[in-house]
Amino acid sequence: QYRQVTEQHILPVLGQFKLRELQAAQIQQLYNLLVKAGKGLRTVRYAHQVLHSSLEHAVKLGVIGRNPCKAAIPPKPKTKEMKFLDENQVQHFLIAAQTRDDRFYALYHLAVSTGMRMGELLGLKWEDLDKEQAALHIQRQLTRLHGIGLRLMPPKTKAATRRIDLGQQSLEVLKQHQERQFQDMATAGDRWEENDLIFASTIGTFINPSNLRREFKPLLKKAGLPQIRFHDLRHTAASLMLNNGVPVIVVSRRLGHAQPSITLDVYAHLIPSKQQEAAALMDELLTPIKVEIPT
Repeated sequence: QYRQVTEQHILPVLGQFKLRELQAAQIQQLYNLLVKAGKGLRTVRYAHQVLHSSLEHAVKLGVIGRNPCKAAIPPKPKTKEMKFLDENQVQHFLIAAQTRDDRFYALYHLAVSTGMRMGELLGLKWEDLDKEQAALHIQRQLTRLHGIGLRLMPPKTKAATRRIDLGQQSLEVLKQHQERQFQDMATAGDRWEENDLIFASTIGTFINPSNLRREFKPLLKKAGLPQIRFHDLRHTAASLMLNNGVPVIVVSRRLGHAQPSITLDVYAHLIPSKQQEAAALMDELLTPIKVEIPT
């Protein structure tokens, strides 16, 4: 994505300038042109990230004295209302998937129970599943590379490479899913491509994320649920954990956030206040206890 935004949007406007000539006004003009051309705010933010990071590196190398990108102002992204399913809706969603014998049922179950990203789910291999310890080891993600296609890549951050403990129900769902995959292998015969993927196509290849999203929407409609994005299952997992008393640091580690502060920034509004409980507890702790003192 960074390479694509560089080649398609940054270089055509700024490519003729030398680093020492580049001014904040020219970078600002790039942002304005992209917005005027109807490019999404995400594209403009990507352009800003690429420029800011690259020019900051040039400053560290001594190639330029200051980073002109710091004076340019990219458009602020519109805050999207966070959507997620509550406990009852999650039950309806999973029952709908199970009822129609959806081949992605195990994937949906894992998405809600762990909060994993779509790319992490699609990048899972059977070797990542430790059945004895009831855990998954997240070591890669499925990524679409510009001009290349779908590839398995390491997680973007150190925190995203993590261990996620599983419940017994999740293990049972994965066991049933594996049995179904054995049937797919038998049906495919010579056409099966062995990649050890937990979630694979009917011939063992990568699942196209677009196909997964295409299957996801009708399932929501069948379950009578509001239309949400697949990524909102991650928000759903976070909200269920936080609203049921799971400590923020545990939620942060399961989600693969670099710091618990990120989890708080994103989900602080979901954490029950519990101010009254805190006030009652402090009163109880500080209330003097009558003690008989011998004369």
